[in-house]
Amino acid sequence: MNKKSNLLKLNPQDNVSFPPLPAFCAPLPAPCSLLPAISIRNLSCAYQSRNLFGKNIVKPVLNNINMDIFPREIIGLTGKSGCGKTTLARCILGLTGYQGEIFIEGALRHYRSRQNHGRPPQVQMIFQDPGTSLNPVLQIGRLMEEPLVIHKFGTAGQRMRKIDETLTRVGLDSSYKVRRAHELSGGQKQRICIGRAIILNPKVLIADEAVSLLDVSAGAHILNLFSELRLSLGLTVLFISHNLDAAEYLCDRIVVLNP
Repeated sequence: MNKKSNLLKLNPQDNVSFPPLPAFCAPLPAPCSLLPAISIRNLSCAYQSRNLFGKNIVKPVLNNINMDIFPREIIGLTGKSGCGKTTLARCILGLTGYQGEIFIEGALRHYRSRQNHGRPPQVQMIFQDPGTSLNPVLQIGRLMEEPLVIHKFGTAGQRMRKIDETLTRVGLDSSYKVRRAHELSGGQKQRICIGRAIILNPKVLIADEAVSLLDVSAGAHILNLFSELRLSLGLTVLFISHNLDAAEYLCDRIVVLNP
């Protein structure tokens, strides 16, 4: 059964502050915190380039964006191509420079800051094409272990147990550790990418067109997986998509970003 969402029209010039979620949007027993998981204030972003004559050209992408995303909420972000959806995600991740403020669980995030260097990231991203996100040479077990090694998680045995647990959580089994990306279907590859994203226990997932390259059946299973992870891990999910039907099925609220 399709779940209806509140559809909000958001222009970049608008100031939007969302109220706390109603009870039906907070599936975990604990009540939703009043502190947003992500709070964006007066965020603007522009890209610079040069034309054939060497003149600087500034292209504004985001202008004065204000929004709150609350804990355990799945919020959809949709809009026309070029309106700045992926740019907003990159700003939240700290990968793109911007003006304004972004708070992650109340803490101010700085562009390319080394303040949290060495700590597991609180926000992880899942990309559109799972095939290009996975190294075709390495086995899946090695790909899953990589973030654990980087962040010095436990012993080799503890890392293997964590990988097995994560594979089970995304609907796969331990036999996938010895496979490579070319042996997997599109849906299985995306499950591996989701597993790599959640293995460090982030607070927020950003899914950028995570089902757009999958067939309808595989995409529906991935949408259901996001719902299950929200329930089991208490994740907050920013779901970026052109597919309004998928967003209405999955999300508690939808924001339409207009260029």
